[in-house]
Amino acid sequence: MFQSRSLRALALTGAAALALATGPVRAQEAAFDFDAMTPEQQAAFGAQVRAYLLENPQVIMEAVAVLEEREQQAQAAADDSLVQDNIDRLLDDGFSWVGGNPEGDVTVVEFIDYRCGYCRRAHPEVEQLVEMDGNIRLIVKEFPILGEASVISSRFAVATHIVEGDEAYKAVHDALIALEGNPGKGQLRRVAQTLGLDAEAILAEMDSDEVTRRISETRALAQDMQINGTPSFVFGDRMVRGYAPLQTMMQIVEDQRS
Repeated sequence: MFQSRSLRALALTGAAALALATGPVRAQEAAFDFDAMTPEQQAAFGAQVRAYLLENPQVIMEAVAVLEEREQQAQAAADDSLVQDNIDRLLDDGFSWVGGNPEGDVTVVEFIDYRCGYCRRAHPEVEQLVEMDGNIRLIVKEFPILGEASVISSRFAVATHIVEGDEAYKAVHDALIALEGNPGKGQLRRVAQTLGLDAEAILAEMDSDEVTRRISETRALAQDMQINGTPSFVFGDRMVRGYAPLQTMMQIVEDQRS
């Protein structure tokens, strides 16, 4: 049984290499023909495939590269559809903070978690992108997924937005993304007081139904878009899953304009 499985695996590898030149249909045919062979024919074919792969091991890497490229293309196409299906909720949910140039020709949407290391790494680069470009509309989606500390941070940020408005939200957002340690009420109170905000009103608002609603709606949007990590971005009509360095973001923005 083990030998039969090994031979079949070799045959499938050979079929994958064949697909490089002839496409996936021929690869499927090769796998089907192998199953129809006699044991003697299977052994002979497996030996031929093994010998070829040992002499040409680069074929395996080429087949893997082709497979990865096809998977990336399929993921990009699926992501394009997800963006289009949810574009209204992405661009105008009625509550997410909007910064940068409100009339910008490219909108960047970022799903963030304040406890996420890559969100913290991306933060100054996103700021630099918006400042350097001058024509980007930035939307921040509160998406706490890394535990209770993340939820507390987002509830505090959303409560600040409700109580104190856009400028206060941005100041708190910047403070939370750099905050060390777990965000207890005492620490959050000091953040608000340092920024000249009404700490008690914000803390009281944190447990409100409105804060819960906003975070829940963003969670639902992320789920519908199959987003399960942060940071996640949408640049115009293109989704980018995970951290992207400044130069990459700049190129994506330029691509959106072309």
